[in-house]
Amino acid sequence: MQKPSDLQTAIIDAIQDKKGQKITLIDLGSIESSPAPELIICQARSSAQVSAIADNITEEVNRKLRLKPYNVDGRRNAQWIVIDYGSVMIHVFQPETREFYRLEELWSDGTTSELPDLD
Repeated sequence: MQKPSDLQTAIIDAIQDKKGQKITLIDLGSIESSPAPELIICQARSSAQVSAIADNITEEVNRKLRLKPYNVDGRRNAQWIVIDYGSVMIHVFQPETREFYRLEELWSDGTTSELPDLD
């Protein structure tokens, strides 16, 4: 996999800062119909943690890179929040919701890598 971008690094740091788990990176750059060149998927233990991770991502990316997302969706029930930065789309799930939608399988044509949990 190529060297991580500043955006990718800021996102991963923000996820890890709030104890997000099972971080998966999917490179979709070679897939024409993909929603973004890159997906970052992680999970949290509760809706409060899903919200905290999503908030931390948007705050830290704005603070470090002066970027705001094009869209954020799913805040109301916080089972699954998606954040769209155009070149990177982040999905923050509760475990049951992640298992139900199985985005890793949906985008299995992409190059997938998993980061180890910090704790």
